[in-house]
Amino acid sequence: MPPAPRAERSGGVHFLAAPRIAARLVRSCPLHPGDLVVEFGAGQGAITTHLAETNAHVLAVERDPEFVRKLRSRLADRGNVRVIQADIMSFPLPRKHFSVVASIPYALSTALLRRLLSPQRTRLRQAALIVEWGFAKRVIAPRHLEQAWWAARFELELVSRISANCFSPPPRVDSAHLVIRRRQAVPDRALWTLLSTAYRTPSQPARKVLGHPKLLHSTGIDPAAPVAKIRPAAWAELARHLARDRSRYWPPLPPRFR
Repeated sequence: MPPAPRAERSGGVHFLAAPRIAARLVRSCPLHPGDLVVEFGAGQGAITTHLAETNAHVLAVERDPEFVRKLRSRLADRGNVRVIQADIMSFPLPRKHFSVVASIPYALSTALLRRLLSPQRTRLRQAALIVEWGFAKRVIAPRHLEQAWWAARFELELVSRISANCFSPPPRVDSAHLVIRRRQAVPDRALWTLLSTAYRTPSQPARKVLGHPKLLHSTGIDPAAPVAKIRPAAWAELARHLARDRSRYWPPLPPRFR
């Protein structure tokens, strides 16, 4: 495959210019013929061309009309790729299960993950993303309520660091290859109640905020550990355990999640 074209203009956007990185990104998000995958910010097609080869149904979303025109011409013989001119923050997310593979503009990372991971009934199955390195470090070890909500419902794995030199023009900081996979079903209302209670005082020991030290131990939580240090998978397991008690009442989720 020929090298990815260098950027003709950036407008604050940094284009992936390393085909090996694009190929690795796509491989980390297993896709089968007929699967639905969305690429946000398709740009010049560095990732799109690799997605096309999976035979999945690809929705390549790009705002810039000139890039859209060139992508449509370049991929005209690919019947499994649809290039859509739209803003990635207003593009309607699919109503059926889908994956996402994309290199995300740094400034939109939080907003886009909020769209994908926060809703109770999100249809996202998995994602392979290129994001800013510092952002990736923060979301895999959440210290804030919303990030904890994401990480308890989805496994977030920092796969590798990507040098700024892999982009054109190079950004000032490195990027990260982040993979997201949906966890086993978690009772959302129980989980949110636990997290929203605990993260009011994230530096307090778990036993002081949550009580039930024996139960905490049984779900892999150190009762002496600060709330913010609890592993996301342990929050999910605790929520599943507590939700089995049908006598408990769990308040509805906030409207923004419903």
